[in-house]
Amino acid sequence: MTGTIAGVEMPATPAVAQATEFIRETTNPLIFHHSRRVFLFGSLHARRLGLEPDPELLYISAMFHDAGLLVPFSKTRQRFELDGADHARAFLLERGFSPSAAEAVWLAIALHTTPGVPGRMGPEIAATNYGVLTDAIGWGLDEVEGDRLEEIVAAHPRGDFKKEFLEAFVEGLKDRPDTTYGTINADVLEHFVPGFQRPSMVDRVRNAPWPR
Repeated sequence: MTGTIAGVEMPATPAVAQATEFIRETTNPLIFHHSRRVFLFGSLHARRLGLEPDPELLYISAMFHDAGLLVPFSKTRQRFELDGADHARAFLLERGFSPSAAEAVWLAIALHTTPGVPGRMGPEIAATNYGVLTDAIGWGLDEVEGDRLEEIVAAHPRGDFKKEFLEAFVEGLKDRPDTTYGTINADVLEHFVPGFQRPSMVDRVRNAPWPR
């Protein structure tokens, strides 16, 4: 799926084609279209803010950023962001990308739900986060020109995104609730999973094996 959408040229490289096919086959239409929109919104925000991310690395970051919700990287109980980041790093290193390129993508995915930090880091990391924020909660939506917004949504429809996106989080996290400690992911389980108790940093300090 190459070409130009909303003034953003889709990278035409073997890695991009392979990543597109992998995510299409291993996730679902919700995650696929969301990931493509993240790339497009991230690219537009980068252009507006004077950032210059590598388009290929930004695309890989966007495509893999939610893969961990549906494609566990390993049997290790870890945050879904790390699952996706590990997938992407292995994907890039297997295809001869440099360790620094793989690390940039790993960080972009690992940090994409961490408030406040990605925007202070490299362009791929910042742009991935901006794309996620726009598609998930509408951050910066007023900065996207109307015709470009319409073109993005026409190419990659949202459908019943709000409902289905939250459902995907519940399904991806309910069997590893401990991995949501200290993250915004706990918000989802607290809202939708009966009996879920949000892990507390206060409780962990108070229950630490120290006398005082």
